[in-house]
Amino acid sequence: MACKRCAFDNQSMFNGEIAVHFPGLKGLDKSIVWVFPKLAVCLECGFTEFTIPERELQVLKQGSPMEGAAVLAGRKPELRKKSG
Repeated sequence: MACKRCAFDNQSMFNGEIAVHFPGLKGLDKSIVWVFPKLAVCLECGFTEFTIPERELQVLKQGSPMEGAAVLAGRKPELRKKSG
C-alpha cells in the first residue's frame, strides 16, 4: 500500500504502545489512555497510521474512564514548596 504522505510503497507493520494524554494543564487531572495498536509505518518518510479501539475512543470522547478501557486514572499533581 502506498504512503498517504509521500506515495512510496515502503510500509511495514509494527506493534505499538501509545499513551494518549489530554492537552493543557486541565489534562493533568484526566486519565491517560493507553492503546496498543498495529502501526503502519512508512519507512521512507516516517508517516504512521493507527486506529484507536472503540473503548479507548469513548474515554477520549467522554474525558473519563470506562469499564474495560486501558486507562491510568488522573490525579491532581502535588505542588512542591520552594526550598531555602
